[in-house]
Amino acid sequence: MEDILENQLPTHILNHLLHNEEFCRRVVPYLQKEYFEGTHKTVFDLIVQFVGKHNKLPTSKILELELKKVHASEEILNSAQILINEIKEKSEVDTDYLITEAEKWCKERAVYNAIMDSIQIIDGKDKLRSEGAIPEILSEALGVSFDQKIGHDYIDNSDERFDFYNRKEDRIPFDLDYFNKITKGGLPNKTLNIALAGTGVGKSLFMCHCAASVLNQGKNVLYVTMEMAEERIAERIDANLMNLPIESLNSLPKNVFDDKIGKIAKASVGKLIVKEYPTGSAHTGHFRALLNELKLKKNFKPDMIYIDYLNICASSRMRGMGGSINSYTYIKAIAEELRGLAVEFNVPIVSATQTTRSGYSNTDVGLEDTSESFGLPATADLMFALISTEELEELGQLLVKQLKNRYNDPTKYKRFVVGVDRSRMKLYDVEESAQSDIMTEMVPDKPINKFGERESNDSFADFKL
Repeated sequence: MEDILENQLPTHILNHLLHNEEFCRRVVPYLQKEYFEGTHKTVFDLIVQFVGKHNKLPTSKILELELKKVHASEEILNSAQILINEIKEKSEVDTDYLITEAEKWCKERAVYNAIMDSIQIIDGKDKLRSEGAIPEILSEALGVSFDQKIGHDYIDNSDERFDFYNRKEDRIPFDLDYFNKITKGGLPNKTLNIALAGTGVGKSLFMCHCAASVLNQGKNVLYVTMEMAEERIAERIDANLMNLPIESLNSLPKNVFDDKIGKIAKASVGKLIVKEYPTGSAHTGHFRALLNELKLKKNFKPDMIYIDYLNICASSRMRGMGGSINSYTYIKAIAEELRGLAVEFNVPIVSATQTTRSGYSNTDVGLEDTSESFGLPATADLMFALISTEELEELGQLLVKQLKNRYNDPTKYKRFVVGVDRSRMKLYDVEESAQSDIMTEMVPDKPINKFGERESNDSFADFKL
């Protein structure tokens, strides 16, 4: 059967469109005329037009009558008549099996057509589209799917809902106790998680540490950098995983370095890919193309994605608009696109954003300190601030403040501290007494005035990062 289908699949599809109402109903929304060639395209068009107009399947006799209305060469009409005669009798192919094979065939045809369109663009024969459209064309082709789910029936699907409530959700845990507490055990798939911090506080350090931790769990990690070179990110992760001061790496003998890399490789079955893009140039279209290429060339599918960082990404929806749109709209669009990517590839995405200029000097960063876009918290599943003071630096600590949390009650463990070893690019848990001190010593959130600004706290008026 498989050999027959491979050679005659378009004919079998047309046959079942003509004779099998269930098959027709399930696949017609996803079939495109462009997937067929020659005579098959002509007959497919006749069937679909009739179904759309009369809401029922045509007979072979009706197809013959409709064929006579077609303005085409005698050769095409004769070939179409032969094909109609071939599909008069229903073929004995299992419906579910044929639907599966038809979906695979549609994907193959969509990719083929996308490649042909891309060649036309590259050759300058397509005057309406530029080369910038190619990633999106290929992405759409790779995303072809017979999605037959029509929604959740509240009553009929109650058992599924109960199972969902009692199913342990797959999460990627942190190696930091309080981050696991606020996320109920780690980050679930299809989520966007954002760290907010001022320049030099530790956004990249946080993500590099977490990337190293996830790799240590045997998971695959993709780290996208637009601020630092690939080698600099890898250097930070080396310092973390080798537990060495970063400044000592350049004096490490080659045999010692190789030995440590070997131990890291042996301890983890996961892979880490670091990909650099120029600042402000890459958007989710580039990331999607990268993910598809990694899957194709390296059989690599990430369990976690880090984007360093959100504010210097581009928007796929708003590229080329430049100064015609405000920063609020632009940054919010980037966040929405990143979260959409997380859903599409079923992974958690972690990124970061800058504080506003005023947030640089605040010891109690809030949502109003989100640089350029207050819309970010609305899109993120988890958002937290990383805060540093001279006192905390002396203690080797970073203050973490929850700003938005869809996983847990954000007022529980509102603030906590983690230890930081900047030379080794590491974060670590601190003694519980340090957490207690934070709970009692931190001032409450400062109120927002009528201008949407936080009222100042005189005791920290001269504070600088």
